[in-house]
Amino acid sequence: MKVRVFVSLKNGVLDPQGRAIHHAIEGLGFSGVSDVRAGRLIELDVDDSVTDAALDEMAQKLLANQVIENYRIERVAA
Repeated sequence: MKVRVFVSLKNGVLDPQGRAIHHAIEGLGFSGVSDVRAGRLIELDVDDSVTDAALDEMAQKLLANQVIENYRIERVAA
């Protein structure tokens, strides 16, 4: 089973990558984008026996820095 973990910066945390993307979007001539927040996607292939609690523990201990980041876990049907 595939699991996706979406990690994003918490509101209020400076996002230089998001700012750079926003600046580049404007530089390419696109308009109407007022803000960009960048994050990352982590995909895991796991056995069906891996519990939601275990996935949450992985995210808390390794995949996201909970001081500055939020995360969301999504199981993907095959």
